[in-house]
Amino acid sequence: MPSLSFETLSFNKTKTHLTITLLKLFTTKIPLEEVNAISEFTLPNPNAITFEKGTQEKIQLKFSYLLEKYFDSLTTKLTGNPATYIHKNTGIPLIGNVAFGIVYRNSSIIEIKPVTSCNLDCVYCSISEGLSSTKHDFVVELDYLLEELEKILRFVNEPLEIHIGVQGEPFLYADMDLLIEKLQPLELVHTISIDTNGTLLNKERIDRLAKCTKLQLNLSLDAIDSQKAKIIAGTKTYNVEHVKEVIKYASQKLNVIVAPVLTKGFNEDEMDKIIEFIKSLPKQPILGIQNFLHYKTGRKAAQEIPWDEFYALLEKLEKKHDIKLKLSKEDFHIRKIKPLPKPFNEGEVINATIKCPDRFPHSVIAVAKGRNISVPLCEFKKDKKVRVQIVRDKHNVFTGKIV
Repeated sequence: MPSLSFETLSFNKTKTHLTITLLKLFTTKIPLEEVNAISEFTLPNPNAITFEKGTQEKIQLKFSYLLEKYFDSLTTKLTGNPATYIHKNTGIPLIGNVAFGIVYRNSSIIEIKPVTSCNLDCVYCSISEGLSSTKHDFVVELDYLLEELEKILRFVNEPLEIHIGVQGEPFLYADMDLLIEKLQPLELVHTISIDTNGTLLNKERIDRLAKCTKLQLNLSLDAIDSQKAKIIAGTKTYNVEHVKEVIKYASQKLNVIVAPVLTKGFNEDEMDKIIEFIKSLPKQPILGIQNFLHYKTGRKAAQEIPWDEFYALLEKLEKKHDIKLKLSKEDFHIRKIKPLPKPFNEGEVINATIKCPDRFPHSVIAVAKGRNISVPLCEFKKDKKVRVQIVRDKHNVFTGKIV
């Protein structure tokens, strides 16, 4: 009997549907009648499906068709938001958007973004991500991401930092540990940094991650007081004591940066407590306090603190606690590298093909010349050909408008 096995998919059969889970976070349903139309089937284990009749080749072809069809209805378990799975056969390039794929800003830090969505709902979030988000989500196939990243590494041909800075919590990506493991041996990668809220880490996982000697964890910690921490995180389930234990343990195993966001009206009086906690640890991580800023798509939970006032506060805290808090580009050895060629420039009108919805309503991702382009105020019709004028091209992040 033909059988199909998957590393990233799991299956569950109900009375009416075959429920498919992708990378533990995303799900879709296929009506049983459509699966049974291929052949009667069983689920020998959660990651395999076995059909009673048919050849392996035909079964694989027919089931792949169903997967492609119903992956158009993929949703994120945390929020129920629609999602798009981007793999090498989707025809969606990984360069062009700040939400997913690869972001190349002509600096020695290359950003990779395999997933969106978050298990918190932080009041200061710069892109309004989290449990209350209604945005369209993305998840990128591991092999596709690595394949495209290696092309970039060959193009640059000098040592780089790979920064996993997703719009959300990166450890929601079920393949994250494997991604880090596969980045470790790449000769042109000298550092692998990752921004995380720490809630999905534990000692056992940190021990596994610590085998990757290039890894640096950038951990959030915005309050020591439990109630204030829950308010800032936007969820009553947030456990600051767990995060503190993660920071304490991880800092003895890995390079760790703790990065609180100073948010006026929420945690000014917590900065002293955070510093005291950091200084109490057996191995002290770097502490980099950030200033809450207003972003176009971010939450406006508080007033911005003027930069001169913010730096004056950092200087006061530095003297009081004898600790370095003001970090600069030099601390992270950031340098300029050669720019990535652009296949088109601002003002140019091009032919493009709509491939999937973008993060925001009434906005789509269109594709042309190996780049993806955000096109707002455009109705989604998959594979429709459109004429687009490029209105933004900075750092190969493209926005266009229909003409």
